Amino acid sequence: MIDPIAAPRTAALKQDHSRPSGIGSVPHIEAVVTLMEGSTFCVSQTNGDIMPHQADGLFVQDTRVLSRWQLRIDGHEIEPLSVLSAEPYECRFVGRIPARPGSTEPTVIVARHRMVGQGMREDIAIANYGHEPAGLDIALHADVDFADLFEVKERRAVRPLAVISAVDRNELSFRVAAVATDERGVRIGSPDGQAVPGALTFRVVVPAHGEWRTSVEVLPTVAGIELAATYPLGRPLESTEPARRMQDWHDAMPTESVDNTVLAAALSTSKRDLGALRIIDPAYPEDDVVAAGAPWFMALFGRDSLLTSWMMLPFAPDLALGTLRTLARLQGTRESPMTEEQPGRILHEVRLGADQSLALGGDRVYYGSIDSTPLFVMLVGRAYRWGVPLSELAVLQPAVDRAIAWITDHGDRDGDGFVEYMRGTDRGLLNQGWKDSSDSVAHSDGRNVEPPVALAEVQAYCYAAYLAAADLDEANGNTERAEHLRGRASALRARFHESFWMPDEGFYALALDAHKEQVRVVTSNIGHCLWSGIVPEEVADQVVDRLLEPDMFTGFGIRTLSSQSLRYNPASYHNGSVWPHDSVLTAAGMARYGRRDAAVKVTTGLLDALEAFGGRLPELFCGFPRSDASVPIPYPTSCSPQAWAAATPFEMLRICMGMDADVPRGAFKACAVPAVIGRVRLRGLSLGDIEVDIDADETGAVVTGLLDGMGTSCGDGALTAPVADVSGAAWRR
Repeated sequence: MIDPIAAPRTAALKQDHSRPSGIGSVPHIEAVVTLMEGSTFCVSQTNGDIMPHQADGLFVQDTRVLSRWQLRIDGHEIEPLSVLSAEPYECRFVGRIPARPGSTEPTVIVARHRMVGQGMREDIAIANYGHEPAGLDIALHADVDFADLFEVKERRAVRPLAVISAVDRNELSFRVAAVATDERGVRIGSPDGQAVPGALTFRVVVPAHGEWRTSVEVLPTVAGIELAATYPLGRPLESTEPARRMQDWHDAMPTESVDNTVLAAALSTSKRDLGALRIIDPAYPEDDVVAAGAPWFMALFGRDSLLTSWMMLPFAPDLALGTLRTLARLQGTRESPMTEEQPGRILHEVRLGADQSLALGGDRVYYGSIDSTPLFVMLVGRAYRWGVPLSELAVLQPAVDRAIAWITDHGDRDGDGFVEYMRGTDRGLLNQGWKDSSDSVAHSDGRNVEPPVALAEVQAYCYAAYLAAADLDEANGNTERAEHLRGRASALRARFHESFWMPDEGFYALALDAHKEQVRVVTSNIGHCLWSGIVPEEVADQVVDRLLEPDMFTGFGIRTLSSQSLRYNPASYHNGSVWPHDSVLTAAGMARYGRRDAAVKVTTGLLDALEAFGGRLPELFCGFPRSDASVPIPYPTSCSPQAWAAATPFEMLRICMGMDADVPRGAFKACAVPAVIGRVRLRGLSLGDIEVDIDADETGAVVTGLLDGMGTSCGDGALTAPVADVSGAAWRR
């Protein structure tokens, strides 16, 4: 008898994700299972059922195309035994039904191998371990409400659409009755089934010690066109498009070996998660971007994709290029108060649901992000520094120029040199920085901040964007404009310190309000100011030390808001929680200013969080101090996997190795790694047209494969390599 729970044939891509014993794991049991591939995702119970009237479902292009999917055998619900995962887009639900007549123990085992893509395929295998044939009546109940993702995510009342269903031999079909330009439907079929209203049925006899198998396809329709099956029946899984794309993703990345088993497992998990989060525009299949996170943000978000690509650029430069080209194509060209589109502005998010009125701004693309535009320019500059040829970046230069024009014109609403936000209508986001919940920006006395609001980190991003654009202009021979941009950056840096510095706190204010009054609260936003380099050297140590005080550093990461603040809540979304990407960017900023001790302290805390979460960091976790909770407490609705949280282990590795590059100037940097990391071996790291290998441990680092004349340096002198030395100070700005 063939084992119905045999490992999927894509197991060749699997790696060891075991977590060593250590501080313990988070006491949390997953109540649902999420599978994802591109912009499609499926949320179900641990036995594989999609329960009606809940947040379960199969979602394709932001529309729920299955709202019920329940397998019943002789009327019995399947008792879950285990969920076996292979890749993020597939898993096997293993369960059993009650004991058969005359048996004392259950003998019928059910395995449901689910694969999600543009739709879904489910292979059902039933094994009979009893001594008699088992006669089974099987029913797979299905229903569709075509709910918009926002209705489900926000638990709104689902619009009562008129859904027409039909039965044809071994198929069920559903479609929205109203004729629309974005007509949605779905077809569900099995070659072995008999369709009845609301279900596919099977009457089978499974021999003693034998098995029975069938397959079911779910094929959605978008705009009246049925999407092609991602997993055609009879085709080996490893030859399908998701498996091929995942293999290509693995093959294109450098290989790493890390002695620290927690970080090693996390890098492996993150690689898989980011591979599955990639989405493409069929019109531009060469351009990968990452969705923000599962389950509710399987769409393109400007800020999320840019920060994820920034952290992954040394390891996956093609992801950054795909992100940049995609965002450039969607860059704003006109004025629209509803969607907040403006010429040169980079988008906040893209939604694909049938009812665009439910999306932010009431349209497919919403532009209400104050930081996506400077982050876009920063990423182009980083791609140049890491060796992406200027010829490949040439197509992005017009978008960079438009983005800089947006910063200086539309972004600076009152001409004071700072970039501010204020939503265009009540259909937009009230707060438009990365902490975009409605209560995330408030004065120390609890007052809401009156817009327009100038966030500290946004000024920092603009500072870095000016410098990045200047580097590109200089490389293109536009030296006069390059000097002008560097002058703007210098002026912004001086004015920023003058306007945001709080001498009594030794720290920077979160923001300036409409009256240019400081928002005098201590937040993690200022860690991003270190990351960008806008903080003057003479106060950098004060800023770093303040971020490590107990009211900010929990032991696992940096709190978003000081525990001394009036609005502090460790179990809030943005007012005291810990976001891994936020903490690791802060650590990168600390390292930038030569505070490797502080950077290692933060990354070590994140390592412990990684261990507690089994090698996959969530979007965020609660900000309780480590002295009160020995493991980080999960935030209930945190996305996992989530793009920038998945990229965080790679940025941790880069920080610990001290890696940085300025290929156009012939320089590359790597350092000795902290003892907690152990030995690191990195093979095939791309620096433009060349690939290098790095071996690092506590005593130093050796880089091989550099071109003759390329310099290598580490500020602490820990690097050894047979090439010319470059001053460590060159890596500080």
